[in-house]
Amino acid sequence: MTLMDDADNERVAAAQNPAGSVISVLLDQHARIRDAFAAVQTATGPQRQAAFDRLREMLAVHESGEEMVLRPISRKDAGAAVADARNKEESEAAHVLAKLEKLDVSDERFLADLAEFEKAVSEHAEHEEIEEFPAVRAAHTDEELRELGDKLLTAEAKAPTHPHPTAAGSPAAQRVVGPFAALLDKARDAHKN
Repeated sequence: MTLMDDADNERVAAAQNPAGSVISVLLDQHARIRDAFAAVQTATGPQRQAAFDRLREMLAVHESGEEMVLRPISRKDAGAAVADARNKEESEAAHVLAKLEKLDVSDERFLADLAEFEKAVSEHAEHEEIEEFPAVRAAHTDEELRELGDKLLTAEAKAPTHPHPTAAGSPAAQRVVGPFAALLDKARDAHKN
């Protein structure tokens, strides 16, 4: 199965969940993240940098939202071991993403590291989809899942747009550091453009 097949399967699964539910929103985001990885890999020159910037922002925002909204819920619904494992993966991903952000996107090492990172992100998403999402879905009503979807989107709107490894993997650190980091990131992004 290719990553594009995975993205298509995630879109189908998202459509099978209540519209606006936390699971539907996250599945759709997983599909868009897969698409964004493909866009970075196929782009060249300045377009590759722009595609990577979009991917980096998407991942930073997505992971922050998951840590603040999904993870506390899945800790109760899927268990602490599952939640802790996903938080650990997100912390590791933040470190790799920060490293990638410092590389020249035209460097061969960048593409090799990106491919390895994509594999880890894909495995992380699969763990969420198999271990967390069904438990959360089973434990909540459609209305509760929609409320969590709204809460996720609100958290993501205030999330950092760059990786912050010191806060990654910790919902508490995301709540404390995230808003300040997001302000700095948005200023940095505005200055860059």
